[in-house]
Amino acid sequence: WAFGDLECVEDFTRRKYNGKPIPVRIYTTRGLKEQARFGLKNAWQVVDYFSESHGAMENWGLVTYRTTAILFDEQHSAARYKNRVAYVVAHELAHQWFGNLVTMDWWSELWLNEGFATWVGWLAIDHLYPEFEVWSQFVTEAVQTAQQLDSLRASHPIEVPVKDAMEIDQIFDSISYLKGSSVIRMLSNHLGVEVFLRGVSDYLKAHAYGNATTKDLWTALSEASGKDVDTFMDPWIRKLGFPVLTVAEEPGQMGVRQSRFLLTGDVKAEEDDVLWWIPLGLKSTHKAAGAATKALTSKEATIRDVDEAFYKLNADQIGFYRTNYPPARLAKLGAQSDKLSTEDRIGLVADAAALAISGDGTTAGLFTFMSELSQEKNYAVWSQMIASLSNIRSVFADNEVVANGLKKFTLKLVSAATDDIGWDAKANEDYLTGQLRALLISTAGGAGHTPTINEAKRRFQRYISGEQEAIHPNLKLSILRINVAEGGKEAYQAVKDEYLNTTSIDGKEICLQALGRVQTTELVNEFLRFQFSDSVKVQDVHSGSIALAANPKARDALWQYIKDHWDVVHKKLSGNFVVLDRYLKSSLQKFASYEKEKEISRFFQDKDTKGFDRGLVQVSDTVLGNANYKARDEEL
Repeated sequence: WAFGDLECVEDFTRRKYNGKPIPVRIYTTRGLKEQARFGLKNAWQVVDYFSESHGAMENWGLVTYRTTAILFDEQHSAARYKNRVAYVVAHELAHQWFGNLVTMDWWSELWLNEGFATWVGWLAIDHLYPEFEVWSQFVTEAVQTAQQLDSLRASHPIEVPVKDAMEIDQIFDSISYLKGSSVIRMLSNHLGVEVFLRGVSDYLKAHAYGNATTKDLWTALSEASGKDVDTFMDPWIRKLGFPVLTVAEEPGQMGVRQSRFLLTGDVKAEEDDVLWWIPLGLKSTHKAAGAATKALTSKEATIRDVDEAFYKLNADQIGFYRTNYPPARLAKLGAQSDKLSTEDRIGLVADAAALAISGDGTTAGLFTFMSELSQEKNYAVWSQMIASLSNIRSVFADNEVVANGLKKFTLKLVSAATDDIGWDAKANEDYLTGQLRALLISTAGGAGHTPTINEAKRRFQRYISGEQEAIHPNLKLSILRINVAEGGKEAYQAVKDEYLNTTSIDGKEICLQALGRVQTTELVNEFLRFQFSDSVKVQDVHSGSIALAANPKARDALWQYIKDHWDVVHKKLSGNFVVLDRYLKSSLQKFASYEKEKEISRFFQDKDTKGFDRGLVQVSDTVLGNANYKARDEEL
């Protein structure tokens, strides 16, 4: 139930349930209901789609959303929020089956709720909006985010023992949601999606209005597929971490060896005792095609009859592991990008970047590979390249020589693509091209591309002078970011005023993300005081601080503010420890200094950290991994 001055929009499912369609309504505060039309259209379609695959149910209850996850203004919202609304609606409605109809037996099996709701949410959006190419997005967002956390010693298994409410809050994280959904994607591909969904439907029917365990799910899937799912999936659910597959080439064959992957690159023998079932997914000629369906079930093995001209393991990045190729092979794959799927290209970039950080690969190898992709046209591939490059630039930000070199490399990588895509959308332009334009303009502006900076300033001046049409909604974040970074206090104040006065649903979030690009300690502190004032909702505070943490000019001042005003930070965010935990992780994990890791540990050692202690250990692990990488590469 909810109280308030509310109004609603209503539609009905197209399928009939017990002889009649189900009414579906979205309630908003007064004046916003028309912006709920897009969410409403998704809601009834998702209910019908899930009913076909999971079986019908009463669909009772009320689901609450933050406004940017349910409302979309066709005239003024950035298109990326359409993707977000569609997915979040699907994810939350999936809980009618995964959580309500069948509830996990105990919190240790939270992934049965969240991992499934995540995977079927993506499945539904792929069904409704194939033009979004969401599985490419899944690889850049879900898989990489999960692997980032799971490459830390401070990660946890998908199924993890929990003893109290504070521990429960801390497992609502990327492991339960994103690693959970990633291994479901891997398993569903192995069994076949149709067989997998049939097994899931049997599981839901067998345990309707009751509780269930992971073992119950494996039993249903084993019966549907005729395979012993429990045996090969058990380590993925109950064990910590994930593997890297190291390739050694010999004439006509290759050796593959699995070992645990750690971001810090210092796996001890006792930490490398898990034997994972790894689907090899060999993409090559028909000569070695048999290996495509084979899985590695031992520590190492040899694959024979390999086409030396072209091969790639983990086709479409289905498996939840990284692959470490010999340097010459990685370079060769860069020149063979036309033979690789979008997901393949994303995976190769992400793996090479992670392996450079751990010391299993090299930064030079990554840059050589990325240079081969400078003519890339796909948004998701560019998104991964820029995310990986941004992380490396962040690590070396306080080394002026290296930082300048990385800035020049970024500029060289994106300039031609930025010039080519231009500023204005073409007639009938597809969704992903619009996303790519925004990404390239933002990156080029941040790397000092003079024509981009000048045009962003020109459009911004027209916009703040009252020409609302001067900035397309899709480019608003890119243009505001560039102007805050380049325009000093005047631009900062203009964007802050925009935050206070905007009526756009996504406008406030965009302004907070842009304001995090300030370049002086004075403006960082002013922005932080504003974030922790009553003008910014608790749920939105992290948006600005994520941007500040990613900004090398603001990172130290952000940490100093947290230390100096810990009582204020704690008071505002500790009403929900999930919020405080996420805030601290996103604010502190960008450092790349042994001294900063010690400083963070010292600050919290006499504080009551119950509710976010796991997150602080993850911060420590991440910072140490960054520091190791920085120290190692600076010696080269």
